[in-house]
Amino acid sequence: MRQVGQVSPAGRACLLGAVLAAAACAAPALRPGAAVPWAALALLAAVYAAGEHLWRVPPLAGRVPDGIGAFFPALLAGAFLLPPAAAALLPLPGTLTARITEQPAAPRRLWRAAELALAGWAAAYARERAPGAAGLGAAGFPELLPAALAAVAAFWTVLTCLDALMQVAAERRAPRAALTGAPAAAGAYLVHGLAGLLLAMLWHSPHGPASGLLVLLPMAISCWAFAQANRERAAHQATIRALVQAVDIKDRYTRGHSERVGRASVLIARELGMDERRQEVLRFAGILHDVGKLGVPTRILRKDGPLTPEERRIIELHPEYGHEIVRGIGFLEEVRSAILHHHERMDGRGYPYGLTGTRIPEYARVVAVADAFDAMTSTRSYRRARAVPAALAELRRCAGEQFDPRMVHALDSAIERRGWHAEVTADEPAAVPAPLSGGAGGSGGSAAGGPADAVARSGGAP
Repeated sequence: MRQVGQVSPAGRACLLGAVLAAAACAAPALRPGAAVPWAALALLAAVYAAGEHLWRVPPLAGRVPDGIGAFFPALLAGAFLLPPAAAALLPLPGTLTARITEQPAAPRRLWRAAELALAGWAAAYARERAPGAAGLGAAGFPELLPAALAAVAAFWTVLTCLDALMQVAAERRAPRAALTGAPAAAGAYLVHGLAGLLLAMLWHSPHGPASGLLVLLPMAISCWAFAQANRERAAHQATIRALVQAVDIKDRYTRGHSERVGRASVLIARELGMDERRQEVLRFAGILHDVGKLGVPTRILRKDGPLTPEERRIIELHPEYGHEIVRGIGFLEEVRSAILHHHERMDGRGYPYGLTGTRIPEYARVVAVADAFDAMTSTRSYRRARAVPAALAELRRCAGEQFDPRMVHALDSAIERRGWHAEVTADEPAAVPAPLSGGAGGSGGSAAGGPADAVARSGGAP
């Protein structure tokens, strides 16, 4: 779901449909005389709810995405121990009371409750119809494995499809992009499913439910390790923020530019179908592409008049300065090539090394397009912003000569579907945002001639 204050009409339709479907699945358990093992349901619901709440308080709160299910084994155990309608009820106490950090919170909470209820119902339904499902109390592990696989497959399929549907409807993402990462997540769901099966088998053992709950201990340890990884990630983010803030303080003309280039780079990466890891690398590359300005004298960066040839040569050293600044920062290793080569041109007339075509690293080709686009659509003290359609037209004109046509097409397609709502550079209090329509004759029609001109003050290609 979108990280904005309102949910789109398509997103609201998906949410309403999921809530109604979840209510229909859970309704049979609430009918008078329904054969529901309420004690087992209450215990598993309490375990899952405790996991939801513990997962979202300090030091874990804010470090773990809202979509992560730390105690899915409890839900999948419910698929073995409960009828489908009761399995749909199991996640509701935890999800409806959990702390949601992203906004809008209420729709996200309802969506999470509905999708987990539907996934739990589907897992229990698939388990009932799988071979060997009836012998949970007596059968061994091999006989129960088909039922476990069926339950996990149903659980994973429902959650994956619902998440993708919401992304397509609310964020207008391409179906392929929305499903990126789903195959990799299947392994994690399988682990959760096997833990749930073991919990259910011990539940029916002579040792009783308490022994089954011990299965959650290794899962809790895994969650702790995951939280440690997220703490490291938070430290990485803090490092990047410090570098960007230093650049923004030094160069008032490009304040906010780095963050916007990071966002535009991710738009291109998503459109190209890159996985989440590569998207993250490109986000860092876009944010840090101008970090080398820390090595450029402030008097040159803030000069109001035209740059002399010597000053221009000094500014053109900033990719190499940036490359050296991030040297030795392990998690930025893949970012260095984009920082060093984001001012290369496809025709070989860029800098610092005059690389041509595909000899320019792919990450650098992405950042080059994102950098030029934001430079053209941002208002500076020495010129007004171009309209977004005019900037895209200019990128298309320069595709093949200055920019990689594939990257230009990806940005064009992404903005056509999602729009571009980034604020402009904050060096003018009353700056006019770059419009999404109106073409070259709009409010940005009088901007500088092309992308090379637009990014000249930020160290762009001459």
